[in-house]
Amino acid sequence: MIDRDHPEYDAARMVWNGLIDRHPEVVIRCADLDDVVACVDVARTHRPVVSIRGGGHQVAGSAVCDDGMVIDLSRMRDVIVDPVARTARVQGGARWADVDAATQSFGLATPGGEVSETGVAGLTLGGGLGLLQRTHGLSCDNVVSMTVVTADGAVRTASADENADLYWALRGAGRGLGVVTEFTFALHPLGPDVAAAAFAYPAEDAGAVFRAWRRLASEAPPTIAPQFALWALPPFPGLPDEIVGVPVVLALGTYIGEPADAAPVLEPFAHLGAPILDLSGTSTWVEAQSAFDFALPDGGRYYWKSHFIDELDDETVDLVVAHAARRPDPRSAVIVRTLGGAIDRVGADETAFAHRGTRFNVSVDAIWSEPGLDDGSIAWARGLWNALEPASRGMYLNFAGLGEEEGAVDGLTLGEHEERVRRIRRAYDPEGVFEVAAARP
Repeated sequence: MIDRDHPEYDAARMVWNGLIDRHPEVVIRCADLDDVVACVDVARTHRPVVSIRGGGHQVAGSAVCDDGMVIDLSRMRDVIVDPVARTARVQGGARWADVDAATQSFGLATPGGEVSETGVAGLTLGGGLGLLQRTHGLSCDNVVSMTVVTADGAVRTASADENADLYWALRGAGRGLGVVTEFTFALHPLGPDVAAAAFAYPAEDAGAVFRAWRRLASEAPPTIAPQFALWALPPFPGLPDEIVGVPVVLALGTYIGEPADAAPVLEPFAHLGAPILDLSGTSTWVEAQSAFDFALPDGGRYYWKSHFIDELDDETVDLVVAHAARRPDPRSAVIVRTLGGAIDRVGADETAFAHRGTRFNVSVDAIWSEPGLDDGSIAWARGLWNALEPASRGMYLNFAGLGEEEGAVDGLTLGEHEERVRRIRRAYDPEGVFEVAAARP
């Protein structure tokens, strides 16, 4: 237990996003399931504000609360792989780096995020976009079962056969339903090597490249999830100093299959204009999953907000390009991810994730390090998010800013599933033990 007088207090209350500065009364670092049950029993008896920390990587900083109790799972990071059943049991404090290292020992993988330091629990419970999404679905689509400590202190299994309503809700709307101490994921053959396209185009050609990428994305097979980014080149290893920080357009895609078969799928990424840099190549899956870790360090300041959108018409393209050119810090970006494929093979009502059938996710990612840029960076991100709102079909729970919509987050992220999720929350937590956790993105 770490309270405000403990020498490790400041370190214990920090999360990945340096913009978050909250002061809990106590942080309980759990070592096992019994510790989690004890924490929930205390919370039910004494009713402090409760937050739950898995990897601590969520943009909104929901892992830590003010003046309450943090149930911290960061010591619970075990990953146990069954290569015959092709499953992995993953503790609630694990990060995707832990999962990738363990599963790749057997040439297997499950859909995770795009940064290896991301927490497994937070990403999965919010849906889980990632490089494998069009081939094998979202992270939540690959969850076979979960071990959950609910508000009454009971340890429950949530699966298709046990507590099916809880299982449904945890896959896409999982916050505030209990403490998930373990996930069992389905695994898929992949690696060790994967091939990827990564081409940088001049920023002044952004509109034309975006339109060409739009066509590429509409024709792409489900073995790839094309991405488009308006960014400045980070200091990739070996990149000349004179190119670092230069605004560019990035067209990215990782082929999910044998590298020898990748060329026909990756080749179109080279012909969206006149590229100024080719960073394409073959790497291990572990390297591909961690390639951008260095650009998103612990303690940086982050404000990410997104929309699910069906159509990137010319007006939307021009709006995004113009707004991206005004970003206050070159590290900030606008990233467009292609959906569809395996995501849409899961029925719209089979999980609480409410955005099946949408074609793109447009994420406005403000990234900076100086506190003096807080207001300007947040205003820039919200400005584009507000401008895109008329075309929106909802917001991704994991890229929801700081949840400042004052009660509207559930409606934006859960859509038609909002009331069903609320009924399930009330059924498993009638006294509101996790009420604050449920309200935060």
